[in-house]
Amino acid sequence: MSVSTTKPIQPVVYLTRIESFSTAHRMNSPLLDQQTNSETFGKCNAIHGHNYKVELTVKGTVDPITGFLVDIAVLKQIIDETIIQPIDHNFIDTDVPYFWDNNLVSTAENIVVYIWIEVSKRLPTNVELHTIKLYETGKNVATFLGEFL
Repeated sequence: MSVSTTKPIQPVVYLTRIESFSTAHRMNSPLLDQQTNSETFGKCNAIHGHNYKVELTVKGTVDPITGFLVDIAVLKQIIDETIIQPIDHNFIDTDVPYFWDNNLVSTAENIVVYIWIEVSKRLPTNVELHTIKLYETGKNVATFLGEFL
């Protein structure tokens, strides 16, 4: 009698959680003078805010016992602690150290990378962060797949 050493085939599932938050920011680079900031960012050089929507997609295999890729309550808690609590109803440029520590302009592009970094630190080991989409407006969306050069 032979023993099979092949691993059973498990489907890879993608699970997306959507949350919303509001934050104020100012498009202003500490590496530019005020005139250049004003010319570069226009009206967005003034303090203003957005109602953001974030779509966070994770991937992995389904647990055969629970039927979950990840317990949605766990994912919700991670999002709350890494995105909602530090960002929602705050001034991202001064209230989130990542931005002022790194001299970053709080663009949607930089915010989505910040979210990726923070969320990926907290995910269970069997779950992989796949995509984060950040909707700054109904027409402006930043997508990050975790690619760093």
